[in-house]
Amino acid sequence: MKRLAFLLATWFGSGRLPGPSGTWGSLAALPPAAALVWLGGPWLLALATLAIVAAGWWSSEVYTHSTQREDPSEVVIDEVAGQWMPLVVLPFHPWAWLAAFIAFRLFDILKPWPVSWADRRLPGGLGIMADDLLAGLYAALLLGFLWPYLEI
Repeated sequence: MKRLAFLLATWFGSGRLPGPSGTWGSLAALPPAAALVWLGGPWLLALATLAIVAAGWWSSEVYTHSTQREDPSEVVIDEVAGQWMPLVVLPFHPWAWLAAFIAFRLFDILKPWPVSWADRRLPGGLGIMADDLLAGLYAALLLGFLWPYLEI
């Protein structure tokens, strides 16, 4: 089970790539999200997001306990869950998904309140997941509101 937790927490090793692990995790989230939308539409992606939140909480908890590190940068399943949130509310279109990627990454990096609060205050797997879920929620709300007004 520990191997499965490590595999999920690093999103199949994408969090171990050199450079910005959060960006790699967000990019690695896009192909499976596209497959889910293609197979079952945004409802399947929404259900999968809920499953990833649960799996992320568990796997990041196992990972942090095993490594004795509080918020390891290679744990990127939180980016996957956060990245999928705006994709649920947007059309399956390259420009929409690029906007979702950029918006999520900006909210994840800038950490407006309460993203910053969750990042600093919540412990363990919940803390690892919560800040990215809030960043994903911000991106989903912003783009869900703006997208119908954009002429793309």
